[in-house]
Amino acid sequence: MRARARMRPRALPTVSVVIPVKDDRDQLERCLRALAAQTVLPEEIVVVDNGSSDGSAEVALSFGVRVLAEPRPGIPAAASTGYDAARADVIGRLDADSVPDARWVETIVTTLAAHPELDALTGPARFSDGPRAGRTALAALYLGAYRLALAPALGHVPLFGSNLALRRDAWRDVRRRIHLDPELHDDLDLSFHLGVRHRIRHEPRLRVSISQRPLWSLSALRVRFRRGFATVFAHWPAELPWRRWRRIVIARRAAARSERGAGRPAAASDQRSAG
Repeated sequence: MRARARMRPRALPTVSVVIPVKDDRDQLERCLRALAAQTVLPEEIVVVDNGSSDGSAEVALSFGVRVLAEPRPGIPAAASTGYDAARADVIGRLDADSVPDARWVETIVTTLAAHPELDALTGPARFSDGPRAGRTALAALYLGAYRLALAPALGHVPLFGSNLALRRDAWRDVRRRIHLDPELHDDLDLSFHLGVRHRIRHEPRLRVSISQRPLWSLSALRVRFRRGFATVFAHWPAELPWRRWRRIVIARRAAARSERGAGRPAAASDQRSAG
């Protein structure tokens, strides 16, 4: 589907939204309804069906979006297929259970238009189910622990797969190095490959709601932790923190010299972004 924007001056980048899905038709429908209600509509929505048997693809087709089939198992392969197929300037990424706020696309395009030095954005989430009283605090704890644990290993903020956006040119720069192992976290893997030469920002205004399903059982948590450790170790020893930090410093200094040589002031460093 080529969605027509309600408001999108020509100076703003266009957005393709990629959603990997497997057997999540009800959550996907909520996600697509939220995208249809955006203040700025995406240029297109690409749903990548990873072998669903519950009619998820049919739900997507009923909304008129592009549907691609990815037979290789796992989110890494499905997400990569969607990124490769995206046609717009920027690739937005949601999971099937993500429900973006009404200004989600607008926040992406206005932020990246205002900050050409940024290559990727990620944002917070709140839980949409589970005990109502603890949804906000538990989500903050869950994602806060994710950022706190991984920022030292990366040297910058990690991307969160349920809520991110990256420039298509940045994806093309790293796509050949991406791992497609279904036992790795695709967003963390992308963070490793993107973050040395491309700037990533955590943008608080980029908000979504997500399901609390990852916390519903100890077995689900174990899987997430196992895949998290596996993703980190897949990049070692080449990406051991002290080696990675050194590469980031060298890359930033080179970028600053290039900007000064081109007669442009170097972008001010952002404590929330790196890479």
